[in-house]
This record gives sequence, structure tokens and C-alpha cells, in this order.
Amino acid sequence: MATDAKRSKQDNGASAQNPGEDKTLQSFLSWCKEVRLELSEKVYVSREGTVADYGMLAREEIEEGEVIFSIPRAALLNQSRTAIHSILEKEEESLKSQSGWVPLLLALMFEYTNSKSHWSPYLSLWTDFRALDHPMFWPKEERERLLQGTGVPEAVENDLANILKEYNDIILPFIQSHREVLDPQKHTLELYQSLVAFVMAYSFQEPLEEDEEDEKEPNPPMMVPMADILNHVANHNANLEFRTDSLKMVSVKRIKKGEEVFNTYGELANWQLLHMYGFVESYPSNTNDSADIQMATVYKAALQAARTESERSLVVEKWDLLCQLDIVGEEGAFVFGQSGSLTDEELYTSLKVLCMPVEQFKEFKENEGWEEAEEDDEDEMAAALSNDGIPKLSLPWRRLLGDSVALTLQDYADELQPDKELLGDRQAYGRLSSRERLALQLRYGQKVTLHQLLELTRCHSV
Repeated sequence: MATDAKRSKQDNGASAQNPGEDKTLQSFLSWCKEVRLELSEKVYVSREGTVADYGMLAREEIEEGEVIFSIPRAALLNQSRTAIHSILEKEEESLKSQSGWVPLLLALMFEYTNSKSHWSPYLSLWTDFRALDHPMFWPKEERERLLQGTGVPEAVENDLANILKEYNDIILPFIQSHREVLDPQKHTLELYQSLVAFVMAYSFQEPLEEDEEDEKEPNPPMMVPMADILNHVANHNANLEFRTDSLKMVSVKRIKKGEEVFNTYGELANWQLLHMYGFVESYPSNTNDSADIQMATVYKAALQAARTESERSLVVEKWDLLCQLDIVGEEGAFVFGQSGSLTDEELYTSLKVLCMPVEQFKEFKENEGWEEAEEDDEDEMAAALSNDGIPKLSLPWRRLLGDSVALTLQDYADELQPDKELLGDRQAYGRLSSRERLALQLRYGQKVTLHQLLELTRCHSV
């Protein structure tokens, strides 16, 4: 399968099918037995034959529904299973943060730098977190040059600002108050940032029950040894199941002998994969890939289409109402996948309101939009904003959507054709750095989606 690497771990030249030649891997596998992690004899961990570094391969055929490995909950690394858990529990209130990751990150800071840690055989699989090569580790100039328009630079800048604030406001005061276990000279901002990338790339969150989703905050992240070795593809063949006493990796389709066992991190677009995990799936492998149109861009397109000051004032009034109804927001985005819009209700309502005649809008505003919104059927909205439905939209709707797409395409540094030619030139592509290849695959997939959408807005079918 053609894909760029998910991540990089240390490379000590170990043979693929003989973990005994890889002392670090051998130590980890021995540790797995000690913590009663049960690994099927039908699979083995390898460096060769995988899409990226360590991965898991089938030694023999695996049927759908088979348990590939089982991890007891005692073998999960979180803030409750660290040597400093009592301190973390005592300081729980002071460790609350927007991310919710601080307790786990502090546990990792302590365990990773403690040579006698119970978790050392597991954590020693990573000797240098910067080998993950998340965009947060790229020079800012390179990040902005290669990823302009993709949404990644903005997400990274937000991450870096939050990391700095979290470290200075929460982590550093905690370290200074607990010098018996942590050292500001050793547990630095640089280590903290690296561990954030580690948690981004390797942690898992246990899903909430359906009846709890609207009431409870998301479960905190945790590290799941062995599960995090599996690589990700959209067309995966295994899935992690959370059970009362253990977590089990279960095959979701037949896996042939010699095939890699792939987990899924969720239905993630390439920009999300690069941002959080440091890799992308090569175009067009990622069936979950998507492109965003910023909500603010649609507003900008509507303002540019206004011909008079009164029309501009009306657009502003309409947008303000959409904001009040929480339909749109300054940092929000309308998302488009391979089959059309993935944010149907928000986009449909926005196009409807922004294209309303004056009298209809006055009535809509008097009702605060609720009565009109209730009349719109979810299935009808989804159908209207699908690839089949967009050419059937009214001309004002198609024009506004098309103008928004055109403005979004202007955010990229280059046109679609140069990227297409570079992808088709094997020699030129081979001369690119790994970062340049990742960025090219990401940009190209997004621009293809946007160009296809632009074409749909220009056709008209009755």
C-alpha cells in the first residue's frame, strides 16, 4: 500500500521476524507477558513489511471477529497507574486544564525520566519523541510554506500557544512544588512539548456511553501498550474494543497471512492525521479525507457580492443572526468530503439565510429562525448538499458557495496543476524531502475536493 510513514521510532537494525535481535522490542514483549497482555500466536511485531517502522503482521490467516490481543486494564498507563498517582490525586483541582491532558502528561514526564520505572520497557520504544516529526517540530517558515491553506499551520500555532500557557501556568508551578519527584532542569518545556506530541500520536480515549455523551466531559487520554504499535489506514482491518476488565483488538474482516494489521484512529482527514500523528495517507487512499471552507470565508464572499451599501448592511445583519443562533462562528468551518457536505445543517441554514430576500429575512428574524429551521428536514438538507444535489441548488446558493470555494483556493500557495504534475513525476517526487511529500499529498487531496466542488456549483441540473 502506498502511504507515507505514520511515525518513526528508534532504528537499531533489528531483524523483522526475530524480536530477539531487537533488545528493546524483546524487553517490551517480555514486559507484556509480565503484565498479562495476551498476544495471539497468529501475529508478530515487525519493522519490515509494515507501512511505518514497528507494526503488526499476520503470521497466519485471521478470521473476522478474532481477538488479536487482549490488554488488562492494569496494563494501561494513565494518571492512576503512575508512581506519583497520590500526588496527582491530591493536586487534582490545580491540574485542570482546557486540554484535560495535564495529569497524564505529568505522569509521563516522571515515568519517562525514571530509569527504574515500571513502564520503562514500554516507554523505551521511543528514545526521541522529535522523530515523530509532527508539524509542531517543523520550523515555522517551512510549516507555513509547505502547508499554507491546509489549516495545519493555524492548528499548530494554537497548540504551541496552549502548550506554553499550560506549562507556565500549571506544569512549572507543580514541578516547583514537588521537587522530590520532578526537576525543572530535567522536566522542561521542550520535554513537555514532545510528550504532547506523543500523547497526540499514541494515546486512546475510552468512548462515553451514548446516554452520557451530552452530560459528561470526554474521558481523559491513556496510553495503551501494544495497541499503539498498530498503524492506521482508513480501510482498516481491526478495531479496539473497550470492555469491563480489558481492551481487545478484534479483527473486523479477514486478514490474510503476511498482511499488516491496521487499527483506525477514527474517520480523520489527512490534515488531522498530519497535525495529530505526523503522517498522511497518499492520495486517494484516505476515504475520510476532506477540505474545509471557513465560515468566515462564506461571510466574506457574501459581502463581496453585495452591490450597494444597503445590501452589505443586510449581509451583516444576516450574519449576526446566524452567529446568535450558533449556526456559524469566527473559527468554524464547513467541511466537504468525497460525497459532499459533512456539515449539512450549518451550511444549508447559512446559504438559506444569506440568500434570503429582504421580506423573507424580516419574517425569519422575527421568529428568531426557529420555526423556519424546524421545517428543514435533515435528510433533505443532506441530499441538497451532496454531490448530486449541489448542481440542483438555486443560482444564488450555487453562486455564493462557488465564490466561497474560489476564495478558499486563493489561500493555497500554488494552483492544482503543478501539484498534479509533481505527483506524476516519480523522479521529481523522489527528490522531495519527507515533509515535502507529506505536504504535497495533503494539499493535493484538499485542492482536488475543492475543485470538484467548484465545478458542481457551475453546473445546473433541473
